Amino acid sequence: MHSVLQDRFGRSIDYLRLSVTDRCDMRCTYCMPEGFGDYEEPGDWLSFDEIERVVAAFARMGTSKFRITGGEPLLRRNLSVLAGRLQHLDGVKDLSLSTNATQLAKHAASLKAAGVSRLNVSLDSLCSERILNITRRDALASVLEGLLVAKSCGFSPIKINMVVMDGVNEDEIDNMVAFCMSHGFILRLIETMPMGETGRNAGFVDLRPIRQRLQSRFGLVDGVVAGGGPARYLVAPEGGFSIGFITPLSQHFCETCNRVRLSVDGTLYLCLGQEHSFALRPLLRAGVSDHELDEAIRSAIDIKPERHEFREQPGKIIRVMSSTGG
Repeated sequence: MHSVLQDRFGRSIDYLRLSVTDRCDMRCTYCMPEGFGDYEEPGDWLSFDEIERVVAAFARMGTSKFRITGGEPLLRRNLSVLAGRLQHLDGVKDLSLSTNATQLAKHAASLKAAGVSRLNVSLDSLCSERILNITRRDALASVLEGLLVAKSCGFSPIKINMVVMDGVNEDEIDNMVAFCMSHGFILRLIETMPMGETGRNAGFVDLRPIRQRLQSRFGLVDGVVAGGGPARYLVAPEGGFSIGFITPLSQHFCETCNRVRLSVDGTLYLCLGQEHSFALRPLLRAGVSDHELDEAIRSAIDIKPERHEFREQPGKIIRVMSSTGG
């Protein structure tokens, strides 16, 4: 294995978020326009063999954490087969999955058996009517069923991702805290990001005052929770509950960014808030060697920008989150 991937700013890139589809069975208001249909053709999706080659290359260069995302990744057929192949690659130490959990009940056992260890589940409300309004689908019952099945299968930790939106679900935070406490889930509150017009219109809420209120109410202290992402955590001193805050706008975390994203069509996106990208699919389909693939990835990491400009240029990013990869 070579030395770990590093960008121009000395950041080690040890985390790859891997989109296996840009399709989703929800239409979350902050993620995807209501009539969105600009999907990649399946023939342009990376095959399992191609995904495995890219993951193996990153793993050779010291990247150890990999997260399967979408769209909704459980819409990709035979996903547990891919997960098993990735888990067996040298250097893959942590394989996790982000999902909206609508399909999780029927896939949880096979994913656990394949080696997926951790889950992040998007859940923005515990109210059926609100879920319908946010996701444009009456899906709360299937999401809760998926969560309980996953818990019974032994996934740990299970993290609940709640995007906090002004006038939409901000008043539900305490209920979500109680729900996560009762099930042993880790709650993560997330600020909206101006990804496309949908993200810009989602009702930004600064999480810093909410963090202070919850810290005081529950007697929480700064802590660390395993994972490769940007959340800053508060934990109960006696254990038993953790809550994370993902604050790309109010307290950006660009100086410690350790991740890049691979979209379903084989494009490496180096930053959510910039257009810097590198197309790997043409190389893969032209018969690139392992050494050439490694060098191409290193070239891509070299153009990773220092930081996003969501504050300075909120209208800059036109692509939507589901197309980029979660």
